[in-house]
Amino acid sequence: MTLIDPIKLAVFRSMYESIAEEMGTALQRAAFSPNIRERLDFSCAVFDAEARMIAQAAHIPVHLGSMPASVKAAVAAFDQLYPGDIVILNDPYAGGTHLPDITMVSPVFHGERLLFFAASRAHHADVGGMSPGSLPLSTELYQEGVIIPPIKLAERGALNQGVLTLLTANSRGGDERIGDFEAQIAAQRIGAARMLELSERYGAEPCLTYASALMDYAERMTRKMIASIPNGTYAFTDYLEGDGQRDYDIPIRVTLTVAGDGLSVDFTGTSPQTAGNLNAVQAVALSAVVYCLRLIVEEDIALNAGSFAPISLHIPEGSLLNPRFPAAVAVGNTETAQRVVDVVLGALAQALPDRIPAASQGSMNNITVGGSYQGKPFIYYETIGGGHGASLEGDGLSGRHSHMTNTRNTPIEALETSFPIRVLEYSLRENSGGDGQFRGGMGITRRYAFLTDTTATLNTERRRLAPYGLGGGEPGHVGQNRLKRAEGAAWIGLPAKWTDMLHPGDQLSIETPGGGGRGTARQNSAKENLTSP
Repeated sequence: MTLIDPIKLAVFRSMYESIAEEMGTALQRAAFSPNIRERLDFSCAVFDAEARMIAQAAHIPVHLGSMPASVKAAVAAFDQLYPGDIVILNDPYAGGTHLPDITMVSPVFHGERLLFFAASRAHHADVGGMSPGSLPLSTELYQEGVIIPPIKLAERGALNQGVLTLLTANSRGGDERIGDFEAQIAAQRIGAARMLELSERYGAEPCLTYASALMDYAERMTRKMIASIPNGTYAFTDYLEGDGQRDYDIPIRVTLTVAGDGLSVDFTGTSPQTAGNLNAVQAVALSAVVYCLRLIVEEDIALNAGSFAPISLHIPEGSLLNPRFPAAVAVGNTETAQRVVDVVLGALAQALPDRIPAASQGSMNNITVGGSYQGKPFIYYETIGGGHGASLEGDGLSGRHSHMTNTRNTPIEALETSFPIRVLEYSLRENSGGDGQFRGGMGITRRYAFLTDTTATLNTERRRLAPYGLGGGEPGHVGQNRLKRAEGAAWIGLPAKWTDMLHPGDQLSIETPGGGGRGTARQNSAKENLTSP
């Protein structure tokens, strides 16, 4: 048995993570679209030859928790891979999340021996489908864009130009798509080169030994954390607000069973799969569960394959979180994943009442717009931050992304430079956080004006059902979507899921939810919601 040097273990962890970070830096710098370049809607990680995740960069939780399934699908699709190959895929039913999230996987060989994989996932602003931005109010996967099964984008270092042409021909804004594809390809090549350099410098066996040791360590620490939760069964239910086809409450129910250092997660009681686009594949639900456990780990441990080992997951087939192909899934990983976090944390709050915060805004507030301006197509997608839930350590943060997203808001200057859109207001929603001993963070108001005919689509949540407070804290304020036509003076309320054509001078206002409060409000307190963004 090889003795593991803890200092070397820490060094190897840093080296593996730095490779993923370097991949991300290259992808960001080379990308064309503001969605990748400014919002940082991408993730990178490295895997061993068995497609087990070794390390990740500090990117997007919903990408990184589900990416192992994509890497396994990429490996399983081919009898043989070669140095210089790049496998590309986006199929949600083969480890993806939704179609705009395109994953690339590169094998890394030392001599003739396959040692590692480098992988990246980036949200491309459009991959076709029935509306610009490829997040339509869909009823089947085919309406959401081009479906890419695991195929080789490059073989032995030679790019398959036909595949790239096919993908860009079926996407809006072809020049931007090509730029983003080339940026992601560059990131793949950097990741593969760095992993090869690592194995040549330290030797293949030490690299593999310490990769496995990192996974073992992550599993031990995750089990230690689970063992700190009181044994028992904890259940919680929360709801989504309609699927874009009809307005009704869609339950997500979880039952957590803690037994020693193992955790059983059962989603029995969750809604059957919906007609609309809120369905989420199992990999997304698993990502949310692992993310929640990471929130309560006090030690700084790597997230890798070992983090998943102590978890037993059960999701009924044909349900919202385990749909049957070709169910629509466009916003399953943006909106549904956020609610999975809310229900898992709601259950954990029963076991750890002093450690779990109130609900955060519970939505990514997706807005996609597209059209043509001065003879050129444009596509724009962004998510908008909101209020964090308060904890017993203090007020929730305001105007920030939370939980399953880790992107930035697009800077106004970048948005207005790139698109025929003007931002008329970008502010915090005063007093939108829930009251309590500690108040929830405030949401955001972001108001747009459009300079040309534009198709807009909103996929949002928490417009009827507020983010919950805990321990006597009040719920956060619900969000609100509104439209004012150029020829009208009145604002019109919009549903949580909506799509329509906008015209020059029309304004769209997105007011995002505040976070829930924590603890009973102090008597005679004049405390104001002044949490900094």
